[in-house]
Amino acid sequence: MHVKRQKLIMIVGPTASGKSELAVALAKKINGEIISADSRQVYRGMDIGTGKVEGAWRPKIKNPKVFIYKNISHHCIDFVSPKRQYSVAKFKQCADAAIRGIANRGKIPILCGGTGFWIDAVAYDMRLPEVPPNAKLRKKLARKTAKELLAILKKLDPKRAKNIEQKNPRRLIRAIEIARALGKVPELKKQQRYDTLWLGIKKPREELRHLIGIRLRKRLKQGMVQERKKLLTKGVSHRRLQELGLEYKFVSLYLQGKLQKLQMIQMLQRAIEQYARRQETWFKRNKKIYWIQNKKDAERLVKIFFKS
Repeated sequence: MHVKRQKLIMIVGPTASGKSELAVALAKKINGEIISADSRQVYRGMDIGTGKVEGAWRPKIKNPKVFIYKNISHHCIDFVSPKRQYSVAKFKQCADAAIRGIANRGKIPILCGGTGFWIDAVAYDMRLPEVPPNAKLRKKLARKTAKELLAILKKLDPKRAKNIEQKNPRRLIRAIEIARALGKVPELKKQQRYDTLWLGIKKPREELRHLIGIRLRKRLKQGMVQERKKLLTKGVSHRRLQELGLEYKFVSLYLQGKLQKLQMIQMLQRAIEQYARRQETWFKRNKKIYWIQNKKDAERLVKIFFKS
């Protein structure tokens, strides 16, 4: 007997490519709601630096509060303290619950973001290992560079070391933590639970570089540095800000006097460009993605998807 699977739209691509606005445009057209798949947009108070949509929490009759942007409900966003670490396993639980809720309301779930591993965890229903944080090990590993952490992971699990973000200390530490607890990072079982349409936004390299620069200058004018200062006054340490990477790392170094302002901007621009390339590399492995140039392409593919 053929069981009809829940339809799910994925919008992926590199940072600054325009994923969030495309998701909103599609949600309005097909009566959808959005699930944010961004590993930093889950945190409260981290708005400018993460490019979080300028939504607001609103009460709903007979329902919990919901995050609304341009009259579209957004889920798994803006609800975790930045002092805490939020794992892919927790995100998967949040996203799966959001998809069920959206479907029960007769709407279409749209998962949108650039954190590739989080997206795959939901799309392929990955069975993620339950390994609690090891505070003692984390404290010891926090003193090491990304290069040193990668060398440790290569000894523990060479296969995982090949496909991890090799310059991301937070992810490296977590992989080491899991490998130490389980012997190695287990092979993640994948099975498709949803009937999924993958849409990827593709931009020429130079255009994307230009967009990243424009967005960075805009964020600085909007108060990105002041946002970091506010997080510090709320007890989010410099170490934690640096763990969160990119805008938080380099602005934190600037606030500590370790970088001049121009240095910060130049290094941040380069780091974001490198991150965008890593995202492109991750998504290129997925042969199911339809790479699109504009909203019209997306609407055409969505129309075909719902006819199938």
